[in-house]
Amino acid sequence: MPDPALLRRLSAALDALFEAEVAFLAEMVRFPSLRGQEAPLQDWLARQFAARGWAVDRYSLADVPLAGHPKAAPMVGIDPAGSIQVVATRRARRIAGRSLILQGHVDVVPEGPAEMWTHPPYAAHIRDGWMYGRGAHDMKSGVAAMVFAMDTLARAGLAPTADIHIQTVTEEESTGNGALSTLLRGYRADAALIAEPTGGTITRAHTGTLWFRLRVAGVPVHVAVAETGSNAILSAYGLIRALYDYTAQANRAAAEHPWYRGVANPIKFNPGIIRGGDWASSTPAWCEVDCRIGLLPGQEVAAVQQGIEQAVAEAARADPFLANHPPTITWHGFLADGYVLEPGSEAEAVLARAHRAVFGEEMGERITTAVNDTRYYGLYFGIPGLCYGPKGEGAHAFDERTDLAHLKKTTLAIAAFIADWCGVEELPDREAPA
Repeated sequence: MPDPALLRRLSAALDALFEAEVAFLAEMVRFPSLRGQEAPLQDWLARQFAARGWAVDRYSLADVPLAGHPKAAPMVGIDPAGSIQVVATRRARRIAGRSLILQGHVDVVPEGPAEMWTHPPYAAHIRDGWMYGRGAHDMKSGVAAMVFAMDTLARAGLAPTADIHIQTVTEEESTGNGALSTLLRGYRADAALIAEPTGGTITRAHTGTLWFRLRVAGVPVHVAVAETGSNAILSAYGLIRALYDYTAQANRAAAEHPWYRGVANPIKFNPGIIRGGDWASSTPAWCEVDCRIGLLPGQEVAAVQQGIEQAVAEAARADPFLANHPPTITWHGFLADGYVLEPGSEAEAVLARAHRAVFGEEMGERITTAVNDTRYYGLYFGIPGLCYGPKGEGAHAFDERTDLAHLKKTTLAIAAFIADWCGVEELPDREAPA
């Protein structure tokens, strides 16, 4: 349990800072940091970090050897040179504790029709203790929490006695290449905490994610003689039904998984984008469907890819036209493994103590059917990957929002975790903030 006097000291410091934290979060939300458009926010964050005296490394995905790593995902539609990553490092004057990575992503998914939001999606509107906006929940609130946890320590006159890397990355919503790039850039620590919005729970396990594009051909004819052509959109619909059948079979098998046996239908399939045809009065000659499907921890990405390709091929063979004009599958975006944070790590124990001290209850755990970046740290680089952060609602939905009262408690819990994990010492008077 963190020292009660230390916790009171941190709490008083955060009380003085919280208005600034809310303003910081609101400013982040006002940046429409969609995929490929994150650079203005990243530049703003780099300046914020530099003003705190942290050493800032601003680089692009073109600056790291992603192509040489087997877990890099193929990127489509953006220039890697424009995908900006920021790593700010707070070096310890004296090393006595354990080093830490604090990581959060700043990319957000499209907001959809703005008229379907109660408040404009990038206005950072506050009502009844909630901040509304695209990214307010997923996961700019977590970025604010980890930055202001560090500020809380400084405001309390305390300095961590271990090096800490504060990382803001992109591509979490599409490939994960931003997180991977920080590791390829050489940043390592004894633990990593990703402040995704978990509602004060720790993510015990997450599924993997695959993205693929299904392309189907057709024969265009005038709709007056539609029976003489072939409608690519309708053919794609038949293949989508086959993929739902494949998913149902995968979910029946998931009932035997050690971590997901108690989760109903953990494999989620989604046809998310459809394009097709050239003219309303012609049978469409082509159709593309961008799809997402999950996989369980322990499943091999290549094996799931093979299963999907087989399911599509079998469905095509049953169609008179597609049997002679096979559809194609292009793998782009996520090729992400599932991950389990095995119980028993010291990093998790320290975080649980901090959570208990702040929230007055045990830290719960969640098993999620979505992916996050912890897999890179835990699976590939042997760094315990803790996923823990504030509470909100509406990830990827209209009226996304974050609970500001919970954000404050989460910030305090992360500050207490840093103090315990990294150790702290008194800041020299010349470095203590006014």
